[in-house]
Amino acid sequence: MLDDLPPDLGRLFALRTWHAMWLQRIDDKIAAQQKREAEQERGHRARPAEPEWFAELGIGDGRPPAEVHMGGCYAAGKRRRPVGRDEARRLLTSGVRACSHCQPDTTLDIIDLPTHPALTATAR
Repeated sequence: MLDDLPPDLGRLFALRTWHAMWLQRIDDKIAAQQKREAEQERGHRARPAEPEWFAELGIGDGRPPAEVHMGGCYAAGKRRRPVGRDEARRLLTSGVRACSHCQPDTTLDIIDLPTHPALTATAR
């Protein structure tokens, strides 16, 4: 048997104390990591569902809707509010721009959207 431990009790107790301290540090780290992962899991479960549709809001008085997006669209800005399917259709048909990335107009089966008045005036 390999016996590379010191022969005297003082050093053996010192080694045991040192290893017990390290074991406690490792156990504390494991417990902290388990707690962190449990908190993250609770956070993921408690997170509200992504809305199916949302309007990206403009800047200024009343912050009018500037663009309509499908839920989860990566191209949307941070100023947004969830809207229902009917309101998304209403906004699109009233001239609010449809996102060119997620194309909510195609998903909502809206054909021949009217051109936004502000865009028409600048194109002339």
